[in-house]
Amino acid sequence: MPLYWYQVLAGLLFTIGVVGVLVRRSALIIFMSIELMLNAVNLSFLAFSRQHGTMDGHIFVFFVMAVAAAEVAVGLAILVAIFRLKSTANVDDVRLLKG
Repeated sequence: MPLYWYQVLAGLLFTIGVVGVLVRRSALIIFMSIELMLNAVNLSFLAFSRQHGTMDGHIFVFFVMAVAAAEVAVGLAILVAIFRLKSTANVDDVRLLKG
């Protein structure tokens, strides 16, 4: 499969993630959209790595996946704490950092 198709798919996934972050108000959906954008970048890394015949992209993807797993764990813990406090996951209703 040519590199072009991988980049088209990665661009499509990244665009869906950006639209999800900008349009949706649920914090959980926003987290999932961010993960979709990270996976789009991972796909690009792997496609370019395969194209050039190196393992550099695989190493970057491994680190991105490790950071994403930590981000999800911390993010979901924060989301659960906010949901228990405010009984909503809507980002418009949560104003904990505003004075």
